[in-house]
Amino acid sequence: MNKSHEIKIRIYYEDTDCGNIVYYANYLRYMERGRAELLRELGLELANFHEQDTMFPVVEANLKYKQSARYNDLLTVITFAKEISGASMVFQSDIYRDETLLVSGDVKVACVKQSTGMPRRVPAEIMSALKT
Repeated sequence: MNKSHEIKIRIYYEDTDCGNIVYYANYLRYMERGRAELLRELGLELANFHEQDTMFPVVEANLKYKQSARYNDLLTVITFAKEISGASMVFQSDIYRDETLLVSGDVKVACVKQSTGMPRRVPAEIMSALKT
């Protein structure tokens, strides 16, 4: 599972707290964008899975904050699939300003039937795309 994707995110005033430092929870939003863009790059649109009664809610998130980002910084978010099991996936995202690692985190998503919320296997096309 070595497929990774990189996106750039500019920090705007709306992303910051009263000290012009990125509000800690916003890093989860940046990681969400990284996961969505990784899948999109692999030809996997989440909306298509929703039409197939499948969704991927976050069930666990672990972040390590090393340094703060500030207003107007340009960040790089690098995301890759770290682990895939029958009904869940773990994605890692590392967020950098230039060469400095600011935040590193793992997000586990479950694969569930949208109609019932019950677990289901990760679709074969996702497993295949992330593993090759």
